[in-house]
Amino acid sequence: MVATDLDRTLIYTRAAFGNADPDKVCVEEYEGQPLSYMTVTAAERLEILAETSAVVPVTTRTIEQFQRIRLPGGPWPYAVTSNGGSILRNGLPDRRWRSALDARVRAECATLVEVRAELRARVDESFALRLREADDLFCYLVVDQDRLPAGFLADWDAWCRPRGWTASQQGRKIYAMPTPVCKSHAVREVRRRMLDSGELRAGSPLLAAGDGSLDAEMLITADAAIRPRHGELEQRNWSHPRVAVTAASGIRASEEIVDFFLGAAVPR
Repeated sequence: MVATDLDRTLIYTRAAFGNADPDKVCVEEYEGQPLSYMTVTAAERLEILAETSAVVPVTTRTIEQFQRIRLPGGPWPYAVTSNGGSILRNGLPDRRWRSALDARVRAECATLVEVRAELRARVDESFALRLREADDLFCYLVVDQDRLPAGFLADWDAWCRPRGWTASQQGRKIYAMPTPVCKSHAVREVRRRMLDSGELRAGSPLLAAGDGSLDAEMLITADAAIRPRHGELEQRNWSHPRVAVTAASGIRASEEIVDFFLGAAVPR
């Protein structure tokens, strides 16, 4: 089973290309305009991977944002969205999973209303561009990175943690996330279901890829994983014995990531 993050791992906006200008295919449009791309090579190899392996897209995007993407090799029997807040089965959200998760968040964490109010009180227009909620689960702040005050993220994370939340930054977005809302939890549930149904063979390895702090636990719990040489984990110089790092940064890293999956995957 291959569990892979999407943005800045498999798919890239032009701003995230790095120094490369490869042959590419558009995999997402927004308001009628191209937004996200894959290299032709990565797209072709992902289609090959999907023919023999169980590929599960795993993203912090909401369901609506995820459904804009036309990833080569789809449609996908399973996908994880909202950072693990939603499991999609044949494109439809699993209500039981979300209901159980909501109950755990209510029991263990400060409310989204409280967290958003505190975040709003900490920002001003000099660096904060937008404050958004996602799927009634978490919130994120879009910032001007050049004007972001030093220490803002660390101070915000320090406030969040005693209240059952964490803070992390992915490009221009600073996320506030309840601790139970985690990609790795949802990936383990999808894997359990696929093993129970026979969609996966017993003993099949779990492979993973991602570039941000919100991916770290998923990478650690995989049998083998890879991250690109860019993004939040790269900025933190984050490493783990079972997590490889691409040689390339930017959009070319996606080709190495898919090749890693092809080399390590076994048929479902």
